[in-house]
Amino acid sequence: MKYKRVLLKLSGESLMGEKEFGIDHTRLRQYAEEIKRIVDKGVETAIVIGGGNIFRGVGNDAGGVIDRAQGDYMGMLATVINSMALQSALEGLGVKTRLQSAIKMEQICEPYIRRRAIRHLEKGRVVIFGAGTGNPYFTTDTAASLRAVEINADVILKGTRVDGIYTADPEKDKNAVKYETVTFDEVYEKGLKIMDLTAFTLCNENKVPIIVFDMNKPGNLLRVMEGQQVGTLVEF
Repeated sequence: MKYKRVLLKLSGESLMGEKEFGIDHTRLRQYAEEIKRIVDKGVETAIVIGGGNIFRGVGNDAGGVIDRAQGDYMGMLATVINSMALQSALEGLGVKTRLQSAIKMEQICEPYIRRRAIRHLEKGRVVIFGAGTGNPYFTTDTAASLRAVEINADVILKGTRVDGIYTADPEKDKNAVKYETVTFDEVYEKGLKIMDLTAFTLCNENKVPIIVFDMNKPGNLLRVMEGQQVGTLVEF
């Protein structure tokens, strides 16, 4: 395997599959099977999942009913629901999994403790980080970048429904061209949308490369681990 320790970032929306909201159990099982393949190869795997399929942190469009901080905390709880679902799916396949939350919920998961998370990874357990960073005003992309730096991950794998980074949105522009590789500086210069700026800068400053790839294509995750040209690599 090309990478020994990775952090996989999944969006909450990806768990919806063909549904309009919630969790598609077929998609959930597919993801669990994909993750099991790399764990069986000895890859130390950590995961961060968004919560947009259940509730997204609110901005200025809430009409003053829910303030930003409250809405973000609600979004954090949604990520824990998704994390619990993925944990259950992985354990159903025999993959030992630990869920750690940035917000204490002793009855259902461990509190986030960096050294304990690293020890779980060293023992071959998948570690899922729930509740984002535990703070409002930060996205789950930022949580993924932060946790990747803390656990010394070799790379962040951003699993999406698009097979890489393009010059424009390929779902809207048929002339969009895919990048095989792109540097962090080029992303800044060209204004490419990969992660929010806080998350992206954290990766840049700590020299953590990012691979954006299509998680919905069976076998893609393992191909990335094998070093095949899948998706787009953001490097230095």
